[in-house]
Amino acid sequence: QVFTFNRVEIRVQPSVKVKNGAPMSIICHADISKNTDFQLKHNFTIFKDGKLVFMTVSEREDVRYEIPVAKSSDTGDYECTVKADGKLRFSNSIYVWVAGMTKPILTADKKEVLEGEVVKLRCELPEEVPPLEFFFRKIKTNSAPKEKRVPERNQNFSEVEYYVEEGDNILQFDCFGKRQVRSGWESSQHSNKTLVTVKEPFVKPTLITRPSSNVTEGDKIEFECSTVVAQMRDIEVIFQKDRKILKSVRDKKFLKYSTIATQEDSGEYLCKVEQGAVSKTTKLNVSVSELFPKPTLLASMTKLDENKDLILSCSINGFLKANFSIVQKSSRGDILLKNSRVLAIKVNVNDTGSYTCKAEVKGIVKESKPVRINVYAPVSKPTLSVVNGSPEVVLGKPLQLICHSVMGTPPITFTFYKGDEIKKNVTNDTYATFLDEDIGLNDNGGYKCDARNNHSSGVKTSDILNVTVIVPIRDASLGSVPYGEVEVGSDTAFLCSVKEGSWPIDFKFFKKTDHEVLLHEVREYSDRTVWHKKTMKRKDTGTYYCVASNRASVNVRSHPITISVILAAWQKGVIAAFALTAMAGAGAVALWWFLRKKKK
Repeated sequence: QVFTFNRVEIRVQPSVKVKNGAPMSIICHADISKNTDFQLKHNFTIFKDGKLVFMTVSEREDVRYEIPVAKSSDTGDYECTVKADGKLRFSNSIYVWVAGMTKPILTADKKEVLEGEVVKLRCELPEEVPPLEFFFRKIKTNSAPKEKRVPERNQNFSEVEYYVEEGDNILQFDCFGKRQVRSGWESSQHSNKTLVTVKEPFVKPTLITRPSSNVTEGDKIEFECSTVVAQMRDIEVIFQKDRKILKSVRDKKFLKYSTIATQEDSGEYLCKVEQGAVSKTTKLNVSVSELFPKPTLLASMTKLDENKDLILSCSINGFLKANFSIVQKSSRGDILLKNSRVLAIKVNVNDTGSYTCKAEVKGIVKESKPVRINVYAPVSKPTLSVVNGSPEVVLGKPLQLICHSVMGTPPITFTFYKGDEIKKNVTNDTYATFLDEDIGLNDNGGYKCDARNNHSSGVKTSDILNVTVIVPIRDASLGSVPYGEVEVGSDTAFLCSVKEGSWPIDFKFFKKTDHEVLLHEVREYSDRTVWHKKTMKRKDTGTYYCVASNRASVNVRSHPITISVILAAWQKGVIAAFALTAMAGAGAVALWWFLRKKKK
């Protein structure tokens, strides 16, 4: 008995897209060829999304997996396998879409609530399989529904809570579900609508004013805020203007507040009643008319010299009957100067500051804009000096000057001059600095500075500052007479000179050995010096150099020269005579010895 599988196929009836609730069949068919007509048992297995859903054994070549009522959870990929006498074959996969979802069921935990309470809702899709998405809707008359989305991965129902707000009277809720299919998202029908009735725990408060909402400065104004409450427990009444709380009461339904009206009291007032999560507000605008305008403070002068007369006068446009006072502003508080419209004083520098005047009518006090008064003491004659103290500067180096006035009310303006040329203007408190970076050979004087402030005495000028320009040493050289070779016992003159440099100049003579040896030093008001070294000796042979420096603090070293100390001519003759005498004596001795030996 020989057989072979030609193919195994799977198909759906009535089609691969089935309406929710309709019947459908999954058919698995095995196409087999046999050499003879014999009976063969087939093991059929049907899978959905890789999970076993149907299995049977049959001698027929096809089987049917019947689903009488198709649900959306039956959507998925189906395939089948057929096994016969040890042989196994697989079908292709086929996607079946059960279109449409079951209608959800919505329930609420209560049918009647108070504002501020919570309604708990439950939405269920009885025949659907997670993952699912649930959408709850809160529906109010004449407003768009408020929707909440809740994903559920492990269950076919979901629960949410809705806060009942102020103004919610009769509420309706419904829900619907969604699931993801291969072509996108599929939605269910909307559930039944659930009706919830809302009651007020208290009514919106009333806010009234007496005598009216339009008053004049100085009038007494009263506010009354009240409500009607179902339960007094935890009720709170708050009265505020803008963000500032003016008064509040607890466990009472009535509040009173009164004040003497000022212009600052104009604006919007709020009466707010709160209980738990519920808050209701009533607003009222109040307009306060001006009783009198702000006063104006006038000064005879705002900038004046010390010991001058200052007159401050306070007035109200079109209004004379008021109590006036003039004050000076201070960081420690207002300083009362006089209870009057006019103040006359002789000023000193301590009177510099801000002044205002105050006017009082019917208990209403208003203050003018501040007036700034500046009192000036004259500047003293400035002093001009070099910052480092010494009135000298090295050629090519910057020179920093400081101009300082001991007396004078700031700000002080300092002006620096180089000769008759203005170099810089600086405004500061008591001093200013100037940096001259362009120092030349001819800049040996002529600096001065001016100081002035707002005092009427005018400009004060410093004494002229003469600054000495120090020229650094340049190109030191060393020579000697005689040069090169010097006889023992003779004198040698060493000449050290420079090409350029301010006097006095310090000259130093050195001889090179294992360490430098200072032989001679001298200060000269000249560009050269001569050092006479007496009685040269053989040990004076060596290399010599000189170093020159001045107040520029730069040491300049010459090129070295070499001196050889040799014997004098008479010393050489004596040495030669001694040598000849020695040679003659040696010859006589040799001749005597030779003659004696011959005689023998």
